[in-house]
Amino acid sequence: MRSTPSLTPATATRDALRAVLGQFATGVTVVSAGRDLPQGMTANSYTSVSLDPPLVLVCVARTAAVHATVLAERHFAVSILRSGQDHVARYFADHRRPRGPGAFDTVGSFTGRVTGAPLITGALAWLECALTAVYDGGDHSILLGEVRDLARGTPGEPLTYFAGSFRP
Repeated sequence: MRSTPSLTPATATRDALRAVLGQFATGVTVVSAGRDLPQGMTANSYTSVSLDPPLVLVCVARTAAVHATVLAERHFAVSILRSGQDHVARYFADHRRPRGPGAFDTVGSFTGRVTGAPLITGALAWLECALTAVYDGGDHSILLGEVRDLARGTPGEPLTYFAGSFRP
């Protein structure tokens, strides 16, 4: 006979929710947009949706600078980070980082050939997407993008996030 775990009802406070959701390991990406005024943010709420047509989604806080840029330009890019790029993830998660044209200079980037958005040098893979739909996701928007260009970098291990920490 299998035992059933004892579940204690919890109030879905922000801290309780973060603690429970943190039990799911995710990959780590940098979502970017902006040809003339590049913006970027760390995101682990990224997933593939469909192979035909090729669709991915990312969830972006409505207050994030990259949110307005994606909506204005109707494009975004995703850099899938590799193990050892936790400094890049921390940089784009820091609200005190520099903004403007030099925002990507300290981490190393190159310009995507389709969207013009910055892509992170040394990442495992890159996707450039045309925004096809925006859905309400509470304090976030769920951005659906059709993949227009993609590439793989040098094979390696992904950077993951679990229980509030980056894992190699």
